[in-house]
Amino acid sequence: MKSTTALLFASTVLLASPALAETPNVVVSIKPVHSLVASIMEGVGEPSLIMEGAASPHTYTMKPSNAAALQAAKVVFWVGPGLEAFLDTPLDALSTGARVVELGEAPGLDKLKFREGGAFEGHDHGEEGHADEGHAGEGHAGEADHDGHEDHGDAHAGEAASAENAAGHEHHDHGEGEFDMHMWLDPMNAKAMAAEIEKTLSSADPDNAATYKANLEKLNERIGALDKSLAETVAAIKDKPFVVFHDAYQYFEHRYKVRVAGSITVSPEVLPGAERLSEIRAKIKELGATCVFAEPQFEPKLVGVVIEGTPAKSGTLDPEGGTLDAGPDLYFELMESIGASLKECLS
Repeated sequence: MKSTTALLFASTVLLASPALAETPNVVVSIKPVHSLVASIMEGVGEPSLIMEGAASPHTYTMKPSNAAALQAAKVVFWVGPGLEAFLDTPLDALSTGARVVELGEAPGLDKLKFREGGAFEGHDHGEEGHADEGHAGEGHAGEADHDGHEDHGDAHAGEAASAENAAGHEHHDHGEGEFDMHMWLDPMNAKAMAAEIEKTLSSADPDNAATYKANLEKLNERIGALDKSLAETVAAIKDKPFVVFHDAYQYFEHRYKVRVAGSITVSPEVLPGAERLSEIRAKIKELGATCVFAEPQFEPKLVGVVIEGTPAKSGTLDPEGGTLDAGPDLYFELMESIGASLKECLS
């Protein structure tokens, strides 16, 4: 009898334990955000990921399994319609009453406006183009500016962009809003997103709020260490101009003061024409750009075409972690990989 009573008591305690309380079904759009959510949920549950593999949010098409996951969700995290346009209609059609959190609107983000045109060398790396919403962390890592560098002026880049846009060549309306949505590439923005994630999860699942808060503190410490490490990694190559596949890296650029000279394409949805390729090839020669970076989600042959006849090397940058395994470590692996790839190709 005593053993039966003890078992019943133990069962009651276990069922009442917050750790065993039903955790919310959380769905996340892309890998970098999923990594932050997974870090906050560690020890409580695992969020589901919509966009697996090396796909790009710019060109992704929803699968039936994605739609089913959304319908079962209690909380959905995404960056916003300016990045994951494929989610816009499905989220509007949700009938579950799920909390949909647009992290591109999180308090404390340091937002940067889109740059039009692919040749943007000469743009100020200062505060122009920012929409400062309170900053989640310290100032920019690395204090070196670009004074004394070859500066071709905003007017030059603006004229090139205007001429191309007037001709209808590869101009892309960035859709929803005016801001670049690759915000996680500044670790201080990752902190702002993480704070909003913790706040949302603690509200949706108060039984585990203490765990979410503790995980946020650990995540912030880890992001702080990452920020310092990245500043050290790229310190020696700040002065060396390079070209990227598309303009996804300006948050990393502004945080660490690296010197992005231009992009092969204005938008990854639009392949560059002969005029764009010729313009970028000329920019590489003019600036002595030492590296042109492809992305695993898009056609790598374009980089070979661009660097043909120039001394530039090719490398790969992956802003969304498409080739990495999803999970709490992905964000850190993604950022470290960008720093390491820049250092390797530009050294």
